[in-house]
Amino acid sequence: MSKQMSHLDNIPSTPGKFKMEKSHYVHHRLRWHSSLAKLTFWSFMFMGVILIFFFRSPSTNPLPQDPSRRSLRTYNWGGPAWEKRVRSSARIRSRNGVSVLVTGAAGFVGTHVSAALKRRGDGVLGLDNFNDYYDPSLKRARQAFLERSGVFIVEGDINDSALLRKLFEVVAFTHVMHLAAQAGVRYAMENPGSYVHSNIAGFVSLLEICKSANPQPAIVWASSSSVYGLNTKVPFSEKDRTDQPASLYAATKKAGEEIAHTYNHIYGLSLTGLRFFTVYGPWGRPDMAYFFFTRDILKGKSIPIFEAANHGTVARDFTYIDDIVKGCLGALDTAEKSTGSGGKKKGPAQLRVYNLGNTSPVPVSDLVSILERLLKVNAKRKLMKLPRNGDVPFTHANISLAQRELGYKPTTDLQTGLKKFVRWYLSYYSGGKKAAG
Repeated sequence: MSKQMSHLDNIPSTPGKFKMEKSHYVHHRLRWHSSLAKLTFWSFMFMGVILIFFFRSPSTNPLPQDPSRRSLRTYNWGGPAWEKRVRSSARIRSRNGVSVLVTGAAGFVGTHVSAALKRRGDGVLGLDNFNDYYDPSLKRARQAFLERSGVFIVEGDINDSALLRKLFEVVAFTHVMHLAAQAGVRYAMENPGSYVHSNIAGFVSLLEICKSANPQPAIVWASSSSVYGLNTKVPFSEKDRTDQPASLYAATKKAGEEIAHTYNHIYGLSLTGLRFFTVYGPWGRPDMAYFFFTRDILKGKSIPIFEAANHGTVARDFTYIDDIVKGCLGALDTAEKSTGSGGKKKGPAQLRVYNLGNTSPVPVSDLVSILERLLKVNAKRKLMKLPRNGDVPFTHANISLAQRELGYKPTTDLQTGLKKFVRWYLSYYSGGKKAAG
C-alpha cells in the first residue's frame, strides 16, 4: 500500500489546481473520469446536431440582410426549387423563339423588353441586384408586374461570377440582353466607383462567362447617346468620333464599346451595342427630368429649366419606351450566332452599334409645357445655367443605319408618349399623393 501511495505521489497535479490529499485522490479521479465521459458524450451529440443542420440547409448562400443595400454573395440562390423556377421562366414557348437572359430586368428598359419577349413566346430569365440608386419599391413593383407575366427575376449581381456560371449551367441561353448598368450622368460626381463597378467590371464579368459558355450566346447590350460627348455636329451618327466624353457615365459606356470590340476580336462573341437617346414612358426612372418634373409640378415645387451658354436652348431627342423596345427586339432578331466555343474563336463574329432615338429633338421648355397641359397645373419654372456636371446641351440621333438594318422606325411623338406616361404616373402614385422617390 505504501508503495502504491508512493507511486501516486509522483503523479503531477492538474495545471492550475492545488494538489489533493492522497486519501481523497482515487475517489476524485474516478469522478473526473466520469465527468470527462459525460463531456465527451455531449460534445459528440452537439457536433452531430450541427452536422445534421448543416447538411440539411438548402441554401448555398447566406440569407440577404438589408434588401436595399446588398453586396456580392449575400443573395439566396440555388437548390432544386430555384432551378425549377429558372428553367420554367427561360422555357421557349413559340416555334422560332429564343432563350434570353435579361440583366437589369427590374430596370425601366429591362422591364419593358422582358415583357415584350415573353409576350411573343421567347424564354426570358431576369437578373437584377435591386440597388437603391432610386426608390427600390418601384423596382419591386416592376418585378411583381413581370412575375404576373411569367418572368422570374433572379436577385444577384452581374459581378458574381459563381451565380452567372450557375445560370448558364441551368439554361443554355441563346441570347443575352445586357441592360444592367449604373445609370445617370450627375450621380457619377457623387459615386464614381459605382459606375466602374457596374458598367466596366460588371460587363467584363458577364463577357467572361459568355465567352466560356458552350454554345456562346449572341449579346445585345445598352450603350448610350452620351458617348457622343462634346460633339457639335448633328445629328449624331455612328461614324462620328466618340473620344471626348463629357461625363464619367459616358466614359464608362465608351469603355464598354471598346471592351466589346476586344471580346469580339479575341473570343468570337457576337456583340451589338445600342446607343439609347433619352428614353421615357410608363415605369420610367425617377431621376429623369420628365419624371421629377411631373412630381414637382403636382407638388407645387419649382422646377429647374436649364439654359445653355448665351441663353441657348437645351434640347433632347426624347424616345418613347415602346420604340426603344422595338429596336432592342430588332437587334436580337438580326444578331448572328457567336463563332467561338469554350473560349476559343473559330471565325469572324458580328460586331455592331446602332443609334436608337426619335430624330426629333424637343426643347426642355416645350416638354414642361406639354406636362402643364396634361396635368392641368402651371409649373413654377426656374431658369438656370446648365451646370458643368456632365450634361450636354442637346442630343439628336441619326437612325438611318438602324432603319436599314434593324427595321427600326419610331412612331410615338412626345405629346402622345407623355400622355401615356402621365396616365401611368397618376395611377401608380394614387393621384400624385404618394412620394415618387
